[in-house]
Amino acid sequence: MTDQENITPGSDEPKIQIDSDWKEEAQREKDRLAEEEATRVDDPAEQRGMPEASFKTLMGMLASQAIMGLGAMADPETKRVVIDLEGAKFNIDMLAVVQEKTKGNLSPEEETEMTQVLSELQSRFVQIAELVAQQAASGNAPAGPGGMPPGAPGIIEAP
Repeated sequence: MTDQENITPGSDEPKIQIDSDWKEEAQREKDRLAEEEATRVDDPAEQRGMPEASFKTLMGMLASQAIMGLGAMADPETKRVVIDLEGAKFNIDMLAVVQEKTKGNLSPEEETEMTQVLSELQSRFVQIAELVAQQAASGNAPAGPGGMPPGAPGIIEAP
């Protein structure tokens, strides 16, 4: 599949012989790409930059909501971390329901990921709930509806 350079007898000029296999292969690839483009269905969700609707995406959405409820992000207006333990617990519980209802129907990779995500979220929930309880007991209760000041011990650093 490479170009071969030969010198013709009686001539000082090289004669280039081109292996035709690479041309055929390039044409097949070009035809394949054209066929894919022609058969591609324009997915409106894909055009808007939406993720693929999949089991992994569903897990990620529920896990993200739980993480946000555990204070992973500060409110952009107040710059205060908002802890929503009830909301976080609801999303963790929803993941547990999905795990139970899909038992035996997941690939080994999906099952492992689900177990790891759920275990990590449950562990973080316990840690954050204990920190909130400690702050409430020490008189440093959150200001406002679930708001914690930035830099509160263990809250901002909780991923």
